[in-house]
Amino acid sequence: MTPTGTGFDYRRITVADGVALNTAVMGSGPAIVLLHGFPQTHLMWRHVAADLAADHTVICPDLRGYGDSDKPLDTDGTVYSKRTMAADVVALAGALGHERFALAGHDRGALVAFRAGLDHPGRVTHLASLDVLPTLDMWDVMHGVGAAVGFHLYLMAQPPGLPERMIGAAPDAFFGYFLDLWSGSSGAVPDDIRAAYLRACREAVPSIVADYRASAGIDIEHDQADRAAGNRLRMPVTVLQQDWGAALGFEAAALWSPWAADLHHATVSCGHFMAEEDPAEVTRSLRALLRR
Repeated sequence: MTPTGTGFDYRRITVADGVALNTAVMGSGPAIVLLHGFPQTHLMWRHVAADLAADHTVICPDLRGYGDSDKPLDTDGTVYSKRTMAADVVALAGALGHERFALAGHDRGALVAFRAGLDHPGRVTHLASLDVLPTLDMWDVMHGVGAAVGFHLYLMAQPPGLPERMIGAAPDAFFGYFLDLWSGSSGAVPDDIRAAYLRACREAVPSIVADYRASAGIDIEHDQADRAAGNRLRMPVTVLQQDWGAALGFEAAALWSPWAADLHHATVSCGHFMAEEDPAEVTRSLRALLRR
């Protein structure tokens, strides 16, 4: 049985034609939507959500293509664009009665949050991004042998067929590799949660690959259009990141600054899975963002 977050009320919310999201809701008050990353589900927010729910409605969906949400086939390269996934989030919040909401995302979810902030500035009041760079900047900093740390980005960017077959041949080894490599502390992801992540990913190989493939295609086009038009995130933005720049040779805050006028950027000492490794710090940062 898939574990559930203590205190969550679970619902299936239709957000697009033929697409419903498995959604965990907790608390009451102003809404904040929390979007999970790879290779995880909404369960990554279990600690942070419990704290924020004291005075907020906390909404934690599985993204389309992940967890127990629907996994439509990617027929044209747009089904898992971050624009499409961002529209899911806006529809989800609206269906739950929240026309305006704060939004935080980790990893893949942070890319969805970034796109939602650009596409729907009137709906997103505050935005937090955990441990990613915007898509254009991510590809720009991946060069030379240092890019080997992002081998999965290149693998899943390939045309449909080979990536799905390779990952599908040993899904637990593939997804488990990242759970181990990216964790900065032991015990942050308990065995039952880890098993739930692996099961969810095992059952979603084609849609996870499609999500990553979109970030090597249509997502770039959308970001390039915004950069050319000078579009920026209008709401207060907080970015929490590991110090990738020390290894790959870039200044993360400098890359984020052109995208957000009201930016707070901070590096963290924990690993990639910061909402599970240091939920107190993540919660503190989100609360500080919500006060801006």
